[in-house]
Amino acid sequence: MTKPESAGYDYDVVISGASLAGSAAAILLARRGVRVALLERRSDPDAYKVLCTHSITANAYPVLDEIGLIPALEEAGAVRNQSRLYTRWGWIEPRAAPGGPELPYAYNVRRSTLDPLIRSRAGDTPGVDLLLGHQVTGLLREAGRSSGVRVSTPQGEREIRARLVVGADGKDSAVAKYAGAPVRLHENARFGYLAQYRDLPLPGGIGHVWFLEPDMAYAFPNDDGVTVVAVLPDKKRLPAFRKDLEGSFSAFVRALPEAPPIDAAERISKLIGTVNYPLHSRKPTAPGVALIGDAALTADPLWGVGCGWALQSAHWLAAALAPAATGQGDLDRALAAYARKHWRRLRGHQYLAADFATARPFNPMERLMFSAAARDEAMARHTYLFASRLIGPLRFLNPVALARASAVNLRHRGGTVVPPEHLSHAGS
Repeated sequence: MTKPESAGYDYDVVISGASLAGSAAAILLARRGVRVALLERRSDPDAYKVLCTHSITANAYPVLDEIGLIPALEEAGAVRNQSRLYTRWGWIEPRAAPGGPELPYAYNVRRSTLDPLIRSRAGDTPGVDLLLGHQVTGLLREAGRSSGVRVSTPQGEREIRARLVVGADGKDSAVAKYAGAPVRLHENARFGYLAQYRDLPLPGGIGHVWFLEPDMAYAFPNDDGVTVVAVLPDKKRLPAFRKDLEGSFSAFVRALPEAPPIDAAERISKLIGTVNYPLHSRKPTAPGVALIGDAALTADPLWGVGCGWALQSAHWLAAALAPAATGQGDLDRALAAYARKHWRRLRGHQYLAADFATARPFNPMERLMFSAAARDEAMARHTYLFASRLIGPLRFLNPVALARASAVNLRHRGGTVVPPEHLSHAGS
Protein backbone atom coordinates (compact mmCIF):
# COMPACT_ATOMS: atom_id res chain seq x y z
CA MET A 1 0.00 0.00 0.00
CA THR A 2 1.25 3.49 -0.87
CA LYS A 3 0.12 5.89 1.82
CA PRO A 4 2.99 8.26 2.70
CA GLU A 5 2.64 10.79 5.47
CA SER A 6 2.25 14.53 4.78
CA ALA A 7 5.48 15.50 6.53
CA GLY A 8 8.17 16.59 4.10
CA TYR A 9 5.81 17.50 1.25
CA ASP A 10 5.44 21.12 0.14
CA TYR A 11 2.09 20.30 -1.50
CA ASP A 12 -0.18 17.33 -1.93
CA VAL A 13 -0.18 17.72 -5.72
CA VAL A 14 1.99 19.66 -8.13
CA ILE A 15 0.54 20.27 -11.61
CA SER A 16 2.71 21.21 -14.56
CA GLY A 17 0.70 23.34 -16.99
CA ALA A 18 -1.88 26.00 -16.10
CA SER A 19 -3.91 25.85 -19.27
CA LEU A 20 -7.31 24.19 -19.56
CA ALA A 21 -6.64 20.73 -18.10
CA GLY A 22 -4.23 21.88 -15.41
CA SER A 23 -6.35 24.79 -14.20
CA ALA A 24 -9.50 22.67 -14.10
CA ALA A 25 -7.71 19.92 -12.17
CA ALA A 26 -6.31 22.44 -9.68
CA ILE A 27 -9.76 23.88 -8.99
CA LEU A 28 -11.43 20.49 -8.62
CA LEU A 29 -8.68 19.06 -6.42
CA ALA A 30 -8.50 22.11 -4.16
CA ARG A 31 -12.26 22.04 -3.63
CA ARG A 32 -11.79 18.50 -2.34
CA GLY A 33 -9.26 19.64 0.25
CA VAL A 34 -6.05 19.07 -1.74
CA ARG A 35 -3.12 21.52 -1.48
CA VAL A 36 -2.05 22.26 -5.07
CA ALA A 37 0.93 23.96 -6.70
CA LEU A 38 -0.13 24.94 -10.24
CA LEU A 39 2.95 25.61 -12.35
CA GLU A 40 2.96 27.49 -15.66
CA ARG A 41 6.17 27.89 -17.65
CA ARG A 42 4.95 31.17 -19.19
CA SER A 43 5.06 34.28 -17.02
CA ASP A 44 2.14 36.07 -18.67
CA PRO A 45 -1.14 35.32 -16.86
CA ASP A 46 -3.00 36.01 -20.12
CA ALA A 47 -1.01 33.46 -22.17
CA TYR A 48 -3.13 31.08 -24.23
CA LYS A 49 -2.94 28.16 -26.62
CA VAL A 50 -2.92 29.33 -30.24
CA LEU A 51 -3.36 26.14 -32.26
CA CYS A 52 -6.80 24.87 -31.21
CA THR A 53 -10.29 24.32 -32.58
CA HIS A 54 -11.50 26.86 -29.99
CA SER A 55 -14.50 24.67 -29.21
CA ILE A 56 -15.56 22.72 -26.13
CA THR A 57 -17.74 19.71 -26.90
CA ALA A 58 -20.96 19.14 -24.95
CA ASN A 59 -19.52 16.22 -22.96
CA ALA A 60 -17.58 18.77 -20.90
CA TYR A 61 -20.53 20.98 -19.93
CA PRO A 62 -20.94 19.30 -16.50
CA VAL A 63 -17.29 20.04 -15.71
CA LEU A 64 -17.67 23.69 -16.70
CA ASP A 65 -20.75 23.83 -14.51
CA GLU A 66 -19.00 22.27 -11.51
CA ILE A 67 -16.11 24.70 -11.86
CA GLY A 68 -18.65 27.54 -11.94
CA LEU A 69 -17.43 28.85 -15.28
CA ILE A 70 -20.76 28.90 -17.17
CA PRO A 71 -21.86 32.44 -16.14
CA ALA A 72 -18.43 33.85 -16.96
CA LEU A 73 -18.40 32.17 -20.38
CA GLU A 74 -21.87 33.47 -21.18
CA GLU A 75 -20.85 36.97 -20.10
CA ALA A 76 -17.70 36.75 -22.24
CA GLY A 77 -19.84 36.03 -25.31
CA ALA A 78 -19.01 32.34 -25.75
CA VAL A 79 -21.29 30.82 -28.40
CA ARG A 80 -23.34 27.71 -27.67
CA ASN A 81 -22.01 25.21 -30.18
CA GLN A 82 -24.67 24.02 -32.54
CA SER A 83 -23.48 22.75 -35.93
CA ARG A 84 -24.61 21.30 -39.25
CA LEU A 85 -22.43 18.76 -41.07
CA TYR A 86 -22.01 18.43 -44.83
CA THR A 87 -21.70 14.94 -46.32
CA ARG A 88 -22.02 13.52 -49.82
CA TRP A 89 -25.67 12.76 -48.94
CA GLY A 90 -26.39 16.34 -48.00
CA TRP A 91 -26.42 18.18 -44.67
CA ILE A 92 -26.83 16.54 -41.28
CA GLU A 93 -28.79 19.15 -39.31
CA PRO A 94 -29.40 18.08 -35.71
CA ARG A 95 -32.47 19.66 -34.11
CA ALA A 96 -34.26 19.08 -30.83
CA ALA A 97 -37.17 16.65 -31.05
CA PRO A 98 -40.59 18.33 -31.18
CA GLY A 99 -41.67 18.91 -27.62
CA GLY A 100 -38.39 17.46 -26.34
CA PRO A 101 -35.46 19.03 -24.48
CA GLU A 102 -32.95 21.20 -26.29
CA LEU A 103 -29.86 19.53 -27.63
CA PRO A 104 -26.94 19.38 -25.18
CA TYR A 105 -24.29 21.99 -25.83
CA ALA A 106 -21.08 23.53 -24.58
CA TYR A 107 -19.28 26.51 -26.11
CA ASN A 108 -17.19 27.86 -28.92
CA VAL A 109 -14.81 30.32 -27.29
CA ARG A 110 -11.39 31.55 -28.29
CA ARG A 111 -8.53 30.35 -26.15
CA SER A 112 -7.43 33.98 -25.75
CA THR A 113 -10.65 34.38 -23.76
CA LEU A 114 -10.90 30.93 -22.18
CA ASP A 115 -7.37 30.32 -20.91
CA PRO A 116 -6.92 33.54 -18.85
CA LEU A 117 -10.45 33.08 -17.51
CA ILE A 118 -9.97 29.57 -16.14
CA ARG A 119 -6.39 30.27 -15.01
CA SER A 120 -7.57 33.28 -13.03
CA ARG A 121 -10.34 31.15 -11.50
CA ALA A 122 -7.74 28.57 -10.47
CA GLY A 123 -5.44 31.19 -8.98
CA ASP A 124 -8.32 32.57 -6.90
CA THR A 125 -9.29 29.14 -5.57
CA PRO A 126 -8.31 28.59 -1.90
CA GLY A 127 -5.75 25.81 -1.72
CA VAL A 128 -4.16 26.60 -5.11
CA ASP A 129 -0.84 28.41 -5.47
CA LEU A 130 -0.50 29.59 -9.09
CA LEU A 131 3.21 29.83 -9.85
CA LEU A 132 3.90 31.56 -13.17
CA GLY A 133 7.26 31.34 -14.89
CA HIS A 134 7.91 27.88 -13.39
CA GLN A 135 9.11 25.28 -15.90
CA VAL A 136 9.60 21.65 -14.91
CA THR A 137 13.14 20.46 -15.64
CA GLY A 138 13.00 17.06 -13.97
CA LEU A 139 11.25 14.81 -11.49
CA LEU A 140 12.31 14.07 -7.92
CA ARG A 141 12.34 10.37 -7.06
CA GLU A 142 12.07 8.46 -3.84
CA ALA A 143 11.73 4.70 -3.40
CA GLY A 144 11.14 4.14 -7.11
CA ARG A 145 8.42 6.74 -7.55
CA SER A 146 8.11 10.44 -8.30
CA SER A 147 7.97 12.64 -5.24
CA GLY A 148 7.99 16.12 -6.77
CA VAL A 149 9.59 18.24 -9.47
CA ARG A 150 12.65 20.31 -10.22
CA VAL A 151 11.74 23.64 -11.75
CA SER A 152 13.41 26.61 -13.35
CA THR A 153 11.99 29.93 -12.12
CA PRO A 154 12.82 33.62 -12.63
CA GLN A 155 14.51 33.46 -9.22
CA GLY A 156 16.56 30.36 -10.07
CA GLU A 157 16.25 26.60 -9.64
CA ARG A 158 14.08 25.06 -6.92
CA GLU A 159 12.54 21.77 -5.91
CA ILE A 160 8.87 21.25 -5.03
CA ARG A 161 8.00 18.05 -3.21
CA ALA A 162 4.53 16.58 -3.62
CA ARG A 163 2.78 13.28 -3.13
CA LEU A 164 1.52 13.37 -6.75
CA VAL A 165 2.87 15.01 -9.92
CA VAL A 166 0.34 15.80 -12.65
CA GLY A 167 1.39 16.42 -16.24
CA ALA A 168 -1.01 18.85 -17.89
CA ASP A 169 1.70 20.19 -20.17
CA GLY A 170 0.41 19.24 -23.60
CA LYS A 171 1.22 16.74 -26.31
CA ASP A 172 4.99 17.26 -25.90
CA SER A 173 4.70 16.76 -22.15
CA ALA A 174 7.96 17.12 -20.24
CA VAL A 175 6.42 15.32 -17.25
CA ALA A 176 5.54 12.34 -19.46
CA LYS A 177 9.08 12.29 -20.84
CA TYR A 178 10.74 12.46 -17.43
CA ALA A 179 8.37 9.78 -16.11
CA GLY A 180 9.20 7.49 -19.03
CA ALA A 181 5.51 7.12 -19.93
CA PRO A 182 5.06 4.76 -22.90
CA VAL A 183 3.60 6.50 -25.95
CA ARG A 184 1.92 5.22 -29.08
CA LEU A 185 1.95 7.43 -32.17
CA HIS A 186 -0.56 7.34 -35.03
CA GLU A 187 0.32 9.13 -38.24
CA ASN A 188 -2.06 11.86 -39.34
CA ALA A 189 -2.41 11.94 -43.13
CA ARG A 190 -3.98 15.40 -43.03
CA PHE A 191 -2.52 18.81 -42.27
CA GLY A 192 -4.36 21.88 -41.10
CA TYR A 193 -4.55 25.67 -41.21
CA LEU A 194 -7.00 28.06 -39.59
CA ALA A 195 -7.73 31.77 -39.54
CA GLN A 196 -10.07 34.04 -37.60
CA TYR A 197 -12.56 36.34 -39.31
CA ARG A 198 -14.75 39.09 -37.92
CA ASP A 199 -18.32 39.59 -39.15
CA LEU A 200 -18.42 36.38 -41.20
CA PRO A 201 -22.06 35.33 -41.61
CA LEU A 202 -22.93 31.63 -41.51
CA PRO A 203 -26.34 30.17 -42.39
CA GLY A 204 -28.39 30.05 -39.21
CA GLY A 205 -25.50 31.63 -37.31
CA ILE A 206 -24.27 28.17 -36.34
CA GLY A 207 -21.13 26.12 -36.91
CA HIS A 208 -20.48 24.23 -40.13
CA VAL A 209 -18.40 21.09 -40.67
CA TRP A 210 -17.57 19.65 -44.08
CA PHE A 211 -16.77 15.94 -44.57
CA LEU A 212 -15.31 15.89 -48.07
CA GLU A 213 -13.69 12.46 -48.01
CA PRO A 214 -10.82 12.74 -47.41
CA ASP A 215 -10.56 16.50 -46.91
CA MET A 216 -12.22 18.29 -43.99
CA ALA A 217 -13.11 21.84 -43.04
CA TYR A 218 -15.07 23.68 -40.38
CA ALA A 219 -16.28 27.18 -39.51
CA PHE A 220 -17.22 27.88 -35.88
CA PRO A 221 -18.64 31.19 -34.62
CA ASN A 222 -16.87 32.30 -31.45
CA ASP A 223 -16.99 35.11 -28.94
CA ASP A 224 -16.73 38.79 -29.92
CA GLY A 225 -18.14 38.24 -33.39
CA VAL A 226 -15.15 36.17 -34.49
CA THR A 227 -15.47 33.01 -36.60
CA VAL A 228 -12.71 30.39 -36.77
CA VAL A 229 -12.36 28.85 -40.24
CA ALA A 230 -10.13 25.78 -40.60
CA VAL A 231 -9.17 23.50 -43.46
CA LEU A 232 -7.77 19.99 -42.94
CA PRO A 233 -6.80 18.59 -46.34
CA ASP A 234 -5.20 15.31 -47.33
CA LYS A 235 -1.42 15.67 -47.39
CA LYS A 236 -1.59 15.13 -51.15
CA ARG A 237 -2.53 18.81 -51.28
CA LEU A 238 0.49 19.88 -49.22
CA PRO A 239 2.81 20.82 -52.15
CA ALA A 240 0.22 23.28 -53.46
CA PHE A 241 -0.26 24.82 -49.99
CA ARG A 242 3.50 25.14 -49.53
CA LYS A 243 3.78 26.88 -52.86
CA ASP A 244 0.98 29.37 -52.14
CA LEU A 245 -0.45 29.11 -48.65
CA GLU A 246 -2.70 32.17 -48.79
CA GLY A 247 -4.08 31.36 -52.23
CA SER A 248 -4.58 27.67 -51.52
CA PHE A 249 -6.36 28.32 -48.22
CA SER A 250 -8.72 30.88 -49.74
CA ALA A 251 -9.44 28.73 -52.79
CA PHE A 252 -10.20 25.71 -50.60
CA VAL A 253 -12.68 27.68 -48.48
CA ARG A 254 -14.37 29.34 -51.48
CA ALA A 255 -14.98 25.90 -53.06
CA LEU A 256 -16.87 24.52 -50.04
CA PRO A 257 -20.58 23.81 -50.45
CA GLU A 258 -22.42 26.86 -49.06
CA ALA A 259 -18.99 28.37 -48.55
CA PRO A 260 -18.45 31.00 -45.85
CA PRO A 261 -18.08 34.39 -47.63
CA ILE A 262 -14.56 35.06 -46.41
CA ASP A 263 -13.90 37.72 -49.05
CA ALA A 264 -16.61 39.91 -47.50
CA ALA A 265 -15.28 39.52 -43.94
CA GLU A 266 -12.28 40.94 -42.10
CA ARG A 267 -9.52 38.46 -41.39
CA ILE A 268 -8.01 39.36 -38.01
CA SER A 269 -5.33 36.68 -37.69
CA LYS A 270 -2.54 35.21 -39.71
CA LEU A 271 -2.89 31.69 -41.04
CA ILE A 272 -2.03 29.32 -38.19
CA GLY A 273 -1.39 25.64 -38.69
CA THR A 274 0.77 22.58 -38.79
CA VAL A 275 1.75 20.06 -41.44
CA ASN A 276 2.51 17.24 -39.00
CA TYR A 277 0.15 16.53 -36.10
CA PRO A 278 0.28 12.85 -35.13
CA LEU A 279 -2.10 11.38 -32.59
CA HIS A 280 -0.49 10.48 -29.24
CA SER A 281 -1.77 7.89 -26.79
CA ARG A 282 0.19 7.58 -23.54
CA LYS A 283 -0.28 5.40 -20.50
CA PRO A 284 -1.85 8.05 -18.27
CA THR A 285 -0.10 7.02 -15.05
CA ALA A 286 3.29 6.11 -13.63
CA PRO A 287 4.35 5.69 -9.98
CA GLY A 288 3.51 9.04 -8.39
CA VAL A 289 2.51 10.60 -11.75
CA ALA A 290 -0.75 11.18 -13.64
CA LEU A 291 -1.24 12.69 -17.08
CA ILE A 292 -4.32 14.65 -18.19
CA GLY A 293 -5.43 16.48 -21.32
CA ASP A 294 -3.15 16.30 -24.36
CA ALA A 295 -0.33 14.94 -22.21
CA ALA A 296 -2.27 11.69 -21.92
CA LEU A 297 -4.03 11.61 -25.26
CA THR A 298 -3.82 13.91 -28.27
CA ALA A 299 -6.65 13.33 -30.72
CA ASP A 300 -7.02 14.38 -34.33
CA PRO A 301 -7.85 18.12 -34.23
CA LEU A 302 -10.51 17.75 -36.90
CA TRP A 303 -12.91 16.34 -34.27
CA GLY A 304 -12.49 19.29 -31.89
CA VAL A 305 -12.49 17.05 -28.82
CA GLY A 306 -9.25 18.19 -27.16
CA CYS A 307 -10.76 20.86 -24.90
CA GLY A 308 -13.62 18.62 -23.83
CA TRP A 309 -11.34 15.71 -23.01
CA ALA A 310 -8.95 18.02 -21.15
CA LEU A 311 -11.79 19.07 -18.85
CA GLN A 312 -13.16 15.55 -18.48
CA SER A 313 -9.79 13.99 -17.67
CA ALA A 314 -9.19 16.70 -15.06
CA HIS A 315 -12.51 15.76 -13.47
CA TRP A 316 -11.76 12.02 -13.55
CA LEU A 317 -8.39 12.71 -11.94
CA ALA A 318 -9.84 14.79 -9.12
CA ALA A 319 -12.62 12.30 -8.41
CA ALA A 320 -10.26 9.31 -8.31
CA LEU A 321 -7.24 10.80 -6.60
CA ALA A 322 -8.30 13.56 -4.19
CA PRO A 323 -8.51 11.40 -1.05
CA ALA A 324 -5.24 9.57 -1.75
CA ALA A 325 -3.53 12.86 -2.64
CA THR A 326 -4.18 14.08 0.91
CA GLY A 327 -2.82 10.87 2.40
CA GLN A 328 -6.26 9.38 3.10
CA GLY A 329 -6.03 6.44 0.71
CA ASP A 330 -3.86 4.23 -1.41
CA LEU A 331 -2.29 6.37 -4.12
CA ASP A 332 -1.38 3.48 -6.40
CA ARG A 333 -4.92 2.11 -6.33
CA ALA A 334 -6.30 5.57 -7.04
CA LEU A 335 -3.93 5.98 -9.98
CA ALA A 336 -5.01 2.61 -11.33
CA ALA A 337 -8.69 3.63 -11.03
CA TYR A 338 -8.02 6.85 -12.95
CA ALA A 339 -6.12 4.97 -15.66
CA ARG A 340 -8.98 2.48 -16.07
CA LYS A 341 -11.57 5.24 -16.41
CA HIS A 342 -9.44 7.15 -18.91
CA TRP A 343 -8.87 4.01 -20.99
CA ARG A 344 -12.51 2.88 -20.83
CA ARG A 345 -14.00 6.26 -21.78
CA LEU A 346 -11.61 7.34 -24.53
CA ARG A 347 -9.97 4.33 -26.16
CA GLY A 348 -12.86 3.62 -28.55
CA HIS A 349 -13.06 7.23 -29.68
CA GLN A 350 -9.29 7.40 -30.18
CA TYR A 351 -9.24 4.13 -32.11
CA LEU A 352 -11.77 5.44 -34.61
CA ALA A 353 -10.04 8.83 -34.82
CA ALA A 354 -6.67 7.21 -35.52
CA ASP A 355 -8.23 5.06 -38.23
CA PHE A 356 -9.92 8.05 -39.87
CA ALA A 357 -6.67 10.05 -39.65
CA THR A 358 -5.31 7.86 -42.45
CA ALA A 359 -7.41 10.12 -44.74
CA ARG A 360 -9.53 7.23 -45.95
CA PRO A 361 -13.08 7.77 -47.19
CA PHE A 362 -15.99 6.71 -45.01
CA ASN A 363 -16.13 2.98 -44.35
CA PRO A 364 -19.40 1.02 -44.90
CA MET A 365 -20.63 1.50 -41.33
CA GLU A 366 -19.97 5.26 -41.46
CA ARG A 367 -21.72 5.48 -44.82
CA LEU A 368 -24.74 3.74 -43.33
CA MET A 369 -24.94 6.01 -40.28
CA PHE A 370 -24.08 9.37 -41.84
CA SER A 371 -26.31 8.88 -44.89
CA ALA A 372 -29.21 8.06 -42.57
CA ALA A 373 -28.41 11.08 -40.40
CA ALA A 374 -28.67 13.34 -43.46
CA ARG A 375 -32.15 11.95 -44.14
CA ASP A 376 -33.71 11.44 -40.72
CA GLU A 377 -34.00 13.82 -37.75
CA ALA A 378 -33.75 11.09 -35.10
CA MET A 379 -30.57 9.75 -36.70
CA ALA A 380 -29.23 13.31 -36.91
CA ARG A 381 -29.75 13.71 -33.16
CA HIS A 382 -28.11 10.35 -32.52
CA THR A 383 -25.09 11.35 -34.61
CA TYR A 384 -24.93 14.67 -32.77
CA LEU A 385 -24.65 12.87 -29.43
CA PHE A 386 -21.73 10.85 -30.76
CA ALA A 387 -19.99 13.88 -32.31
CA SER A 388 -20.41 15.68 -28.97
CA ARG A 389 -18.80 12.64 -27.23
CA LEU A 390 -21.85 12.17 -25.04
CA ILE A 391 -22.08 8.55 -26.20
CA GLY A 392 -19.32 6.16 -27.22
CA PRO A 393 -18.87 4.09 -30.37
CA LEU A 394 -20.77 1.08 -28.97
CA ARG A 395 -23.86 3.14 -28.19
CA PHE A 396 -23.56 4.99 -31.49
CA LEU A 397 -23.56 1.67 -33.36
CA ASN A 398 -26.09 -0.14 -31.16
CA PRO A 399 -28.48 -2.58 -32.89
CA VAL A 400 -31.49 -0.26 -32.67
CA ALA A 401 -29.57 2.60 -34.32
CA LEU A 402 -28.22 0.32 -37.05
CA ALA A 403 -31.71 -1.02 -37.76
CA ARG A 404 -33.18 2.48 -37.98
CA ALA A 405 -30.34 3.66 -40.26
CA SER A 406 -30.93 0.69 -42.55
CA ALA A 407 -34.66 1.38 -42.70
CA VAL A 408 -34.10 5.07 -43.44
CA ASN A 409 -31.70 4.30 -46.26
CA LEU A 410 -33.99 1.70 -47.79
CA ARG A 411 -36.65 4.39 -48.09
CA HIS A 412 -34.12 6.66 -49.83
CA ARG A 413 -32.48 4.13 -52.12
CA GLY A 414 -30.96 5.85 -55.12
CA GLY A 415 -30.69 9.19 -53.34
CA THR A 416 -26.88 9.34 -53.03
CA VAL A 417 -25.37 12.74 -53.75
CA VAL A 418 -21.87 12.74 -55.25
CA PRO A 419 -19.57 15.43 -53.83
CA PRO A 420 -18.19 18.07 -56.21
CA GLU A 421 -15.26 16.65 -58.14
CA HIS A 422 -12.87 19.42 -57.13
CA LEU A 423 -13.44 18.60 -53.46
CA SER A 424 -12.96 14.83 -53.63
CA HIS A 425 -9.76 12.85 -53.92
CA ALA A 426 -11.50 9.50 -53.80
CA GLY A 427 -10.38 8.63 -57.31
CA SER A 428 -6.86 10.01 -57.08
